[in-house]
Amino acid sequence: MSRPEHDRGSSRRAVYETTKRALDVLCASSALVLLAPLMLVVGSSVAVFLGRPVLFRQMRPGRHGEPFALVKFRSMRDVDAAEGLLSDADRLTRFGRLLRSTSLDELPSLVAVVRGDLSLVGPRPLLMQYLPLYSEHQHRRHEVRPGLTGLAQVSGRNLLDWDERFDLDVRYVDERGLLLDLRILAQTIGCVLRRTGVSAAGEATCAPFRGSARFELEGPAVVPTTGVSTTTVSTTTVEIEVAA
Repeated sequence: MSRPEHDRGSSRRAVYETTKRALDVLCASSALVLLAPLMLVVGSSVAVFLGRPVLFRQMRPGRHGEPFALVKFRSMRDVDAAEGLLSDADRLTRFGRLLRSTSLDELPSLVAVVRGDLSLVGPRPLLMQYLPLYSEHQHRRHEVRPGLTGLAQVSGRNLLDWDERFDLDVRYVDERGLLLDLRILAQTIGCVLRRTGVSAAGEATCAPFRGSARFELEGPAVVPTTGVSTTTVSTTTVEIEVAA
């Protein structure tokens, strides 16, 4: 690519990033105001059906793998060995499934969009302990801000295997633009209304990512030091939601 072509490409990318950020703030701020009554109803319902705390907080990797606090409405009961509440399937109630299938649990994450930790569209933020498991190719999903919804979420959601999801994430990184973002947002509405791909076969949500064969072929990604432990955590003690 010649220098003028490279400069034009960089300029277009800068315009896109600026425009996308402005739309993120405008849309998320408006949604927080318009949906405040619904959020109050959902929060009250969580307190009634699942108890307190109403909100679920967890550190997730953002752009360049930098950690941020993801906040959602709780959709699972607490781990309780005495009551046999250990697995996601045991802890996820009918009410919790409703929250997840309608994506109502995601509403508090709009605050992170306004703050700049999330975007409306981008690869979904997963777990910190997954970072050392990514291949170099898979780690490219962190070149952009994570999103509330993404290309993988409108292409099968939790019905896809991990390699397929990560390939779609990287494809988004390479092809991102306003038209693609608008198409993903429009398709997300249809996915939520149809409640498709909410859980993988035989799983309450999805199976945890344990690495892929590509790790051996491509080598591990260089993971920046963030000061947050990426030690493996039992998936029965955290809520895992990887779909929009």
